[in-house]
Amino acid sequence: MPHANPTHEAAICDVLSAARSSTYIRAAGGDKAKAMELYGWNARVSAAFMLPSHFAEVATRNAVAEALESVYGSNWPWDRTFEESVPAPAGKNYNPRRDLQQTRSKQPTTGKVIAELKFAFWQAMFTARHDVRVWNHQILTLFPHSSGMTASQLRGKIYVDLEAVRKLRNRVAHHEPIFTRNLSSDLKRMLQLVELRSAPTHTWLRAMEEVTVTLSQRPVPNQRQRVTASTTT
Repeated sequence: MPHANPTHEAAICDVLSAARSSTYIRAAGGDKAKAMELYGWNARVSAAFMLPSHFAEVATRNAVAEALESVYGSNWPWDRTFEESVPAPAGKNYNPRRDLQQTRSKQPTTGKVIAELKFAFWQAMFTARHDVRVWNHQILTLFPHSSGMTASQLRGKIYVDLEAVRKLRNRVAHHEPIFTRNLSSDLKRMLQLVELRSAPTHTWLRAMEEVTVTLSQRPVPNQRQRVTASTTT
């Protein structure tokens, strides 16, 4: 993804809006030119993350779908026992059961349901409530590169990693700043999710992803880097 230094920073800031630009101007210590470089870099690294997040989500949700089919059959989205096993919290928070019900009402096949269910649905499947029926007897087979973890440990790790990926994806989708995050850790989580499922797919993804290179091109160090530098000089 090409890098280009911005010109006419004031005009660019006006287009982006003062409120949006101010976040980057503060991070750049008031330097508008550096701020716009940081804005462009934030957009580029956000775009670069779409590839590994794509693979992490698809690999994980397909593993869940395979697990559910083995327990509830190929039409698991319409299975009443499965539906009742999915939580339905009250209030305005995300409701996995409602997501399942609404999605299957609009889609004719299991494949279509899989493609349309929200990311949060797949993450919600990695909670302890599904251990006995879904995970304990098959998660280590579905994610064979788990380095000696128990079924419960692996299920918990995947849940935590998916939470980090979900939060990053939401910020990227809304064009929000991600430059304050530990993006190296975010990338590592995505790569590990794929590697747990498939070593060949992980190798292919590593060869394609551009996040690593883009991270090395960051124009403004993050606050942690500034603090480290100041304490070593």
